[in-house]
Amino acid sequence: MVAVANLVRFYVDESAAGLGLALTAARKDTIHVGHPLIPECPRGALDTEWIPAVARRGLVVITRDKRLRTKPIEIQALWNHGLRVFNIGGKKDESTWDWLVRVVRHWPRMEQIIADRPTGPWIYMLNATRIDEYVPRDTGTATAPADVPQ
Repeated sequence: MVAVANLVRFYVDESAAGLGLALTAARKDTIHVGHPLIPECPRGALDTEWIPAVARRGLVVITRDKRLRTKPIEIQALWNHGLRVFNIGGKKDESTWDWLVRVVRHWPRMEQIIADRPTGPWIYMLNATRIDEYVPRDTGTATAPADVPQ
């Protein structure tokens, strides 16, 4: 399947490049780092390059950064640009296949979150069995993750 420019809604960043390739092959609304439809986001692009580019397009980010909670500068950049982010959670690395299975399992709930919260910023952690919202402490709102009903 080939992504269609006017249908693109999701961007998979470099931390989950294999997953991005798989989702792009399966869906018309998904692109990944290095995809021709987003030339301003080549492989190796810095956060300061890809975050604003993806935000300008209004895309939902799918990423795999197991240390995201410990990166205040990256979180602040995501927040400042109003990004909507699904981060694949968990302490251990899994195969692209396992990540794909997890994302596909959660996809209906992800779509519901997007429908319920069409504007960002927000970050949801895609854990093995549930989706939890993560709200950074520095934003002045809640300080703990909120469970999202499944």
